[in-house]
Amino acid sequence: MSNTDGRPEVPETSEQPEAVPQSASQVAVVPPAPSVTRTTPTPRFKSWRRRGLLGLAVLLLGFGVYEYVTLPEAESLVRENPKSTALMDQRAEEAREAGKKVRRRQQWVPLTSISRHAVASVLVSEDGGFYGHEGVDTAELRKAMGDAWEKRQLGRGASTITQQLAKNLWLSTDRSLFRKAKELVLAHRLEEALTKKRILALYLNLVEWGNGVYGIDAGAREHFGVSASQLSVAQGAILAAMLPAPRKRSPKSGSRALWKRARWIVDQLASLGRITGEDAATARTDIDRLLGRTPAASSGGEEEEDTGDDA
Repeated sequence: MSNTDGRPEVPETSEQPEAVPQSASQVAVVPPAPSVTRTTPTPRFKSWRRRGLLGLAVLLLGFGVYEYVTLPEAESLVRENPKSTALMDQRAEEAREAGKKVRRRQQWVPLTSISRHAVASVLVSEDGGFYGHEGVDTAELRKAMGDAWEKRQLGRGASTITQQLAKNLWLSTDRSLFRKAKELVLAHRLEEALTKKRILALYLNLVEWGNGVYGIDAGAREHFGVSASQLSVAQGAILAAMLPAPRKRSPKSGSRALWKRARWIVDQLASLGRITGEDAATARTDIDRLLGRTPAASSGGEEEEDTGDDA
């Protein structure tokens, strides 16, 4: 049968063309999921790791022993007054680097030539348990280390008078656990070699009380124009309240924190029976006058941060 145009007619069909079979190489193959294998350290790897940790421990132990052996001894301080300290040298270097004149004012005085109220104020403010510990207040140290762990930084706190003396004599003012460890060792050496009376006398004659001012006699003359033996209850409380940040808490700075601390020290002296209630009332009035503050004028405002150099 032909179409009208003369071409042969192709019959219609519903059958589909047969699929052409594919060769094996043309068939898609899905690779199996990779298996996860857990490898355990070989005995040789474990051995090297143990040796590495052991070597590190030995190295740290050796370094610790070296530092302990090379730390200064305290026996020479039994009778000798040091001519200088690490803190004095550091402050002098800071002044030279800043292009300033190095200032140093200091006068050694025996403990018997210091106002007993001033001595009591320093003990109340800086180390109430001075006569009860052996250089380190373990309870306060644990508390300070716990706070440091929470804040992830080493702050000020827990340093006894003996520790502060060790730092001032031989160490820098940087805040690090390594320096703190050396401070603890040196404090123990001071306690072993010296009496409490000698430690306190050294501290009061060497501690910083202003820019280039060292020792309580120089501090008394610098800030109040009197000798250490002439310090009143109020003046002694103010000097004690300046610690451990005397360059920031000068009586002329108008520091609210200094004012509050000085009055708190007077309250403590009264509660301990070191002064009478009448003496305490007089001292509070004198503190207000010397610092130019009154309870009414100092009732507001934010509390100043205690940012002492001690750690």
